[in-house]
Amino acid sequence: MSTLRTPASTPRTSDPDWWRNAVVYQVYPRSFADTDGDGLGDVAGITSRVPYLSSLGVDAIWLSPFFPSPLADGGYDVADYRAVDPRLGTLADFDALVRAAHEHDIRVIVDVVPNHTSSEHPWFEAALGAAPGSAERARYVFRDGAGDAGELPPSDWVSNFGGSAWTRVPDGQWYLHLFAPEQPDLDWTNPSVRQDFEDTLRFWSDRGVDGFRVDVAHGLAKDLSTPYRPSDEHALPLDGSDPLYDRDEVHTIFESWRSVLDEYDPPRAAVAEAWAPAPRRVLYARPTELGQAFNFDLLEAPFDAEAFRTTIDRNLAMSEQSGASSTWVLSNHDVVRHATRYGLPEGTDTDAWLMTDGTSPALDRARGLRRARAATLLMLALPGSSYVYQGEELGLEEAAAIPHDQLQDPKWIRTGHTVKGRDGCRVPIPWTTSGPSFGFGSVAPHLPQPADFGASSVEAESDDESSTLSLYRAALAARRRLQRGEDLEWIDAGAGVVAFGRHDGWRSVTNFGTDPVPMPEGSVVVASGPLPAGELPGETTVWLA
Repeated sequence: MSTLRTPASTPRTSDPDWWRNAVVYQVYPRSFADTDGDGLGDVAGITSRVPYLSSLGVDAIWLSPFFPSPLADGGYDVADYRAVDPRLGTLADFDALVRAAHEHDIRVIVDVVPNHTSSEHPWFEAALGAAPGSAERARYVFRDGAGDAGELPPSDWVSNFGGSAWTRVPDGQWYLHLFAPEQPDLDWTNPSVRQDFEDTLRFWSDRGVDGFRVDVAHGLAKDLSTPYRPSDEHALPLDGSDPLYDRDEVHTIFESWRSVLDEYDPPRAAVAEAWAPAPRRVLYARPTELGQAFNFDLLEAPFDAEAFRTTIDRNLAMSEQSGASSTWVLSNHDVVRHATRYGLPEGTDTDAWLMTDGTSPALDRARGLRRARAATLLMLALPGSSYVYQGEELGLEEAAAIPHDQLQDPKWIRTGHTVKGRDGCRVPIPWTTSGPSFGFGSVAPHLPQPADFGASSVEAESDDESSTLSLYRAALAARRRLQRGEDLEWIDAGAGVVAFGRHDGWRSVTNFGTDPVPMPEGSVVVASGPLPAGELPGETTVWLA
C-alpha cells in the first residue's frame, strides 16, 4: 500500500475540493510589493501583504513565476525550476510565505512553465556545448536547417512573439522556440524531461504548495516528422492534428502528472492554460488529468447580455461534461485590464490603441469602471472558480503610456516595435496615495506607474464605502457566506438583462443596457453601483436574497 506524502505546511482547514469554487488572486510577484528597495517586487513583499489578501477574502493566491530568470519574458523564461530568483528572495522566504498564507487559510498555487526553459538553464547551456545528436541536445528540439547548406529555418513556423520560431546556433543547427529565442522548447518525448518535471511537482508540493497553474499546457506535444506541416494556433482543428498545439499525445503527460499530484492528501490541484477549442479544452480538465482548465471566454466576450449568457451556458455544460468546475476570469497578466477594455468602443484593436499611448480612440474611464464592476459581480456569482488579477480590486486601468525606452515585453522587440505588449497590465500596483512608487517600495519601480495611481491605491480606497476595493470585499464576503453547490437556474428578465438564481433565493441580476429597468423584488445583498429607488440602472449588477 502506498503512503501519502506529507507537505511541510498545510492550511487550517482541509477540503480536497477547495478549488472547485475558490476565489483565486493572481500575484505577479515582480509588481506586487518591494521590501528590499531595488524596484522589483519580492517574495517577502507578498508575505507582508497576506493580511491584506485575507481581508480581501480570497481563498488562494496564484504566484506567477518567481524562479531564477534572466527576465527575457517576465519570468516565464525559467533558469531553475526549484529555486527562488535571488532578486526576489530565498527558499526560506518562500516557506515563510506559504506558512503565512496557510495560517490565514489561504492556499498557494504556483506557475509551472513546462513548454520551454530559459536559454540560461543549465540544460540548454549544456546543449549548446554539445554536438548535434548528443543526449544534451535531445532534451530540446534541435534540427538541421533547410536550403543547400542548412542556412534556412527547418520550417515556416512563427513565434508567438513574432519572427521565426527557429534560431540557428554556431554549428549550423537550429532550435525551436514557440516564444522568444531565449525560451527554447523542450522535447517532451524525452523521458528525462518528463521525470524532471514530475520531481519539480513533488519539490514544491513537499514545501506546502496546494496547486499548480500549467503554462502553455496545450503546447507540450509536437509532431516533428518531415515534411513539416503548417501550424495555426488561432484555427486549431478539433481532431488534435495541428503539429504544435493541442495534440492528443499531451494528455498522457498530464495523466502522469495527476498520479504525482494524487500522492498528497489532499491531492494537489492544477489548472491548465490551454488555448484550445472549447470542445477540446475539457480534456485537460478531466479528473484523470489536471482537473481544471482556464476558460477565457468571458475575458474575450463583449459587454453584452447575449454574449455573456451564451458563454456561461456553454462553459457550464462543458464543466459538467468533464466533471470539473468552471473557471472564470476577466483580467490577467497577458491582457489589457478589463476596466480599460470595457471603456473603449466595441471592436477596438487594443494593440493599436496602446501604440497611441491610449489616446485614440478615447477611453471612457467612468463607463469602463462601471462595466468592470458589473461584470465582476456577475462573475463572482457564478458556480466555479473565479480568478482575480492583482489590482483589479482597485479598479486599475491599463498603464497605456509607458515610454518606449522602458518597455520590457519581448513582443516590443520581436514585432519590430509595432506591438507594445503586456507591460501595461504588469505595472506595480499602488498601496498608498503618495511616495516614489505609491507604497510599492522605497524607490521607483521597474515599470513606471501612471501619475494618478495614488487615487486608486489601497490607502485611498480602504475607507471609501463606494470604492471598488470595498465592492470586492463586500462581494467576496457575501459569496463565501452564500456559495453552496454548483447549480444555476436562468431567470427570464427581459432583453439586455442576465439574471440567474443559485440557491436559497440568492439571485444575480445584471442590466447590460444603458437605460434603467425595474428592480426585481428581494433584499439587496450587494450592488456594483448606486441603486435609485425601484430601479436597476444600466450597466449594473445586483445580488438579491
